[in-house]
Amino acid sequence: MNNSLIRLLFFFILSGYFFTTNNLKAIVPYYFFPETKNLKRESISIGKQAYQLLYFGQIKESLNLAKLAVKINNKNETLWAILAEAQIANKLYDNALISLNNAEKINPKKSEIYFAKGNLYLKLSEINKAKNAFQKGIKILPGNFKAIFQLGNIYLMEKNYEKAIKQFDNAIKIKKDFWQAINNKGLAYFELNKISIAITSFQKAIALEENAEPLLALASCLRTRDINEAIFLAKKALNKEPNYVEYIYRKEQLWGEKLQYSTEQLFEIKQLKKEILSAKTKINKSLNY
Repeated sequence: MNNSLIRLLFFFILSGYFFTTNNLKAIVPYYFFPETKNLKRESISIGKQAYQLLYFGQIKESLNLAKLAVKINNKNETLWAILAEAQIANKLYDNALISLNNAEKINPKKSEIYFAKGNLYLKLSEINKAKNAFQKGIKILPGNFKAIFQLGNIYLMEKNYEKAIKQFDNAIKIKKDFWQAINNKGLAYFELNKISIAITSFQKAIALEENAEPLLALASCLRTRDINEAIFLAKKALNKEPNYVEYIYRKEQLWGEKLQYSTEQLFEIKQLKKEILSAKTKINKSLNY
């Protein structure tokens, strides 16, 4: 083979190599694979968006974003907690409990997880589990007055009035103007037949917040002591919140049997018939909308 032929053959071999390489470069895509830290950062951003959507009532959209955030980063307890909140908003209670359990496994020292579990157990009417969850959370964060208040409410449900009062007092020590806790102390004292102390509690609550609940509760206390004042307070209460005319609604607010009985007796007074009828009419109208 002469030198010219050898050079020509070598040229074609090299040309074929370069053409092949260039063709491959033209059809093979270049992907950007984000680093793990970037993925985690993105998951936190998505989680925040999910929480914002939840705040504005877009519960389905929030749930979808929260699921995505956890899918990207399933090692973050805050994302699991956000997912649980979105699931609760969508009434997916069993799924929410699974999410909170996952959050607890990741960080068993985060009090908010136990408080969320406590509130969820209350929705599921699992009182003992709710109590245990709140107790664990309070042990980690003893200054959370809302959680202490909820623990007091659980004792109120259990008719353990002395313990309920103690928890309400603990909450009030942290937040002096916590009228809900002051009001609920009155509920407990009434069931203990300590009517005068109950009256004082309701009066203190009203001084902080003229809410329908302490107004009507005080009216029930005064039914046998000052009927005119009782009628005045009851009218004001029903005007503020018609739902308090209903036994079931008051029960949901943790009113005990003795206070319920006194209120039903109060509603038998003829001077309140007009207000009671008006309250029931308002309730029916709201149900029809």
